[in-house]
Amino acid sequence: MASGSDRNPIIIGGLPSQVPDFDPEETQEWLDSLDAAVDERGRERARYLMLRLIERAREKRVAVPEMRSTDYVNTIATKDEPFFPGDEEIERKVLNATRWNAAVMVSRAQRPGIGVGGHIATFASSASLYDVGFNHFFRGKDDGRGGDQIFFQGHASPGIYARAFLLDRLSETQLDAFRQEKSKAPNGLSSYPHPRLMPDFWEFPTVSMGLGPLGAIYQARMNRYMEARGIADTSDSHVWAYLGDGEMDEPESLGQLSIAAREGLDNLTFVVNCNLQRLDGPVRGNGKVIQELESQFRGAGWNVIKLVWDRSWDPLLAQDRTGILVNKLNTTPDGQFQTYATETGAYIREHFFGDDPRLREMVKDMTDQQILHLGRGGHDHRKVYAAYAAAKAHKGQPTVILAQTVKGWTLGPNFEGRNATHQMKKLTAEDLKRFRDRLHIPIADKDLEDGNPPYYHPGRDSEEIQYMHDRRKGLGGYVPTRVVRAKPLELPGDKTYATAKKGSGQQSIATTMAFVRILKDLMRDKEIGKRFVLIAPDEYRTFGMDAFFPSAKIYNPLGQQYESVDRDLLLAYKESPTGQMLHDGISEAGCTASLIAAGSAYATHGEPLIPVYVFYSMFGFQRTGDQFWQMADQLARGFVLGATAGRTTLTGEGLQHADGHSQLLASTNPGCVSYDPAFGYEIAHIVKDGLRRMYGGTPEENEDVFYYLTVYNEPIQHPAEPADVDVEGILKGVYRYSTGEKGQIPAQIMASGVAVPWAVEAQRILADEWNVKADVWSATSWNELRREAVDVERYNLLHPEEEQRVPYVTRKLSGAQGPFVAVSDWMRSVPDQIARWVPGAYQSLGADGFGFADTRGAARRFFHIDAQSIVLAVLTELAKDGKIDRSVLKTAVDRYDLLDVASADPGAAGGDA
Repeated sequence: MASGSDRNPIIIGGLPSQVPDFDPEETQEWLDSLDAAVDERGRERARYLMLRLIERAREKRVAVPEMRSTDYVNTIATKDEPFFPGDEEIERKVLNATRWNAAVMVSRAQRPGIGVGGHIATFASSASLYDVGFNHFFRGKDDGRGGDQIFFQGHASPGIYARAFLLDRLSETQLDAFRQEKSKAPNGLSSYPHPRLMPDFWEFPTVSMGLGPLGAIYQARMNRYMEARGIADTSDSHVWAYLGDGEMDEPESLGQLSIAAREGLDNLTFVVNCNLQRLDGPVRGNGKVIQELESQFRGAGWNVIKLVWDRSWDPLLAQDRTGILVNKLNTTPDGQFQTYATETGAYIREHFFGDDPRLREMVKDMTDQQILHLGRGGHDHRKVYAAYAAAKAHKGQPTVILAQTVKGWTLGPNFEGRNATHQMKKLTAEDLKRFRDRLHIPIADKDLEDGNPPYYHPGRDSEEIQYMHDRRKGLGGYVPTRVVRAKPLELPGDKTYATAKKGSGQQSIATTMAFVRILKDLMRDKEIGKRFVLIAPDEYRTFGMDAFFPSAKIYNPLGQQYESVDRDLLLAYKESPTGQMLHDGISEAGCTASLIAAGSAYATHGEPLIPVYVFYSMFGFQRTGDQFWQMADQLARGFVLGATAGRTTLTGEGLQHADGHSQLLASTNPGCVSYDPAFGYEIAHIVKDGLRRMYGGTPEENEDVFYYLTVYNEPIQHPAEPADVDVEGILKGVYRYSTGEKGQIPAQIMASGVAVPWAVEAQRILADEWNVKADVWSATSWNELRREAVDVERYNLLHPEEEQRVPYVTRKLSGAQGPFVAVSDWMRSVPDQIARWVPGAYQSLGADGFGFADTRGAARRFFHIDAQSIVLAVLTELAKDGKIDRSVLKTAVDRYDLLDVASADPGAAGGDA
């Protein structure tokens, strides 16, 4: 690994424009030499010499400006290509069999009565890119370590299945169950890479475009983090991300390139399959996407390798002494190259070479067929191998390989380079025959004309299959493979949570701080303390987590090469190569990618990490919700803290920080266990149980879930844990927090999170002023209550002859008299989730609508969720039931001035945690 100064220069390149010329004579000699080269050998020769000088200057570490882009030719010169160690003929046979089976699998999935589709053109274009990786580079996990992490392009999954079939990892029955996961269970194959659906095969879900490249960057960084902290030896692990050129339009694809360069992640290689096509047409019809991407990656500090042309171009480029061919390649737009992929050799001769006599002269001795087969570099095994070898050898920077291919390559004229090829799933008999002949597959015509086309396997003892097995054994095992070999963690006992259970005494603290205090005690534990990975988007101080700076420190592979401005303070900002805290800047997407990489380390590297990602609640499920689905699909575990939660709690910040809906969004994610706790002791039990469920058992016992807790920035006094605390109720979602002591008319108030103190105040007012005896229930999780109830109803639906089960919320609330009023700092849809299972009249109050800047009291009065509004809601339900006279309702409205927002007590000042 390169040194810090090699990997992260502050100035990447530059010219000393303000430095005086100390030797004008020598300067003039250099300028005269350049003039002479131009005059005697021409501009192209002078340009070549300048480029070689710039290249040599970089080799000698002389600072010169980086070139934004280079000529539209291969970065690696033919003379610099390494020896190809494989048997190219056998690899061609292997690849042909893989191509055939991938296409046939998708075509068979379109058989009558099934019609589930699939995509074949993407793998057809990238097949060689994968094959070289499988045969020579991708490391497996047989040595007990993590091997390589490979982010396969989602639409290429049929090719990965097809190769696994040749290796007897998948059966023909399974190939025929492609995209039929339930109807053909247990043989069904997922449409794309989905670890949750195929947990022994796929490692990384990638088909949500843009998340693959983002995830790969942070996986490479997590590998370095784990090694730096002594948790796992990841020195031999390399991260490969296979991407599409159209996919690079997604902001997530390019948005975090700088962190990979800044941290010198030379354990990372992007392979961008530049087939010049999106789903419906060209990527840059009038431009050149490879050139554009080259400039973007170079500007971000990446090493760029362009793999544009196959070996058939080498003789032509060797005789291009004037640069006319290179100029033609530079100036031809992508849309035209796509057209050339669909046309004849005669067309290419006329339209590409025909407009200049020097170009025509170059190909005068070539047949139209030879011109037609001037190919793209991404289909040439030797060129691909050279690019991969150079990427692995490069130190100090991540590498991107920009490989030009043809979409639908080898599938025939109806597929290759056509705008509609991405959606074409069915090959006709004539397509199949042409395809078979192109690949030299020994299948008879009659087998292609009757029914479904057959798969092809050359035989387990054939040289091709033995070659495949030998290569994978030499590289450490089969990929993709997901293995969970992590050992159970020894979790801390009750003593660690004792402080939280004592309450806060006379001190008022926010639930955010209550959680941080628990986390601090957990991180002191000698067994699991080092496994916590703290993640925040530039807001540790906001959440009161700056106390961790001096001890845990912020991870930076370069350490801290400056004197911190607050170095004399107790809680000074401190960076370290072995730091425990990930400070990912103002990037929720980057933080969530770190969360996913850390949360799946138990499988990726066999070493559990416990990520704790704390963020402004509004910017969680709303902003990066797709990544939380990715997290669930990747079976990642950990804790997600939506801090400064609620619509009215961080009121000074206004609309964009007023989160009244993330709990509802969280409820849509089946892998998310969500809670809205009110007090420190509730948080203690939830965290303890979360650690047990996710980390405390064997691999078979641990659950593939993650925990989402919404915590607040409003200081309150936290009570001590009651002696008879209902732990089961806390974990399942509801328990009786306070029994009404005064009053005669029974009622029930259910509240969650920051609303529980409002409910307690409403309980007092109802007793003192309205003779109502209300119990207060802390609803720690509306979502978990609903989830359990839905499961019960599903069971009852399918088992009508068995004893019918009763949802937990119904059982828990049975016997509670009076109407139920539910309140929270969320929109009403959150508590409304349980309405049908509540055994009595039910009304919810919530903060529906947009947030705004004001005092907490005014905001709560506006939404009518404050204590006085709860009182009115309870009285209203009692009036409906005839237990009080309706006239008292107007009295209550007037008494509490509920129509005047300004009349509300402003409450504690808003602000940070």
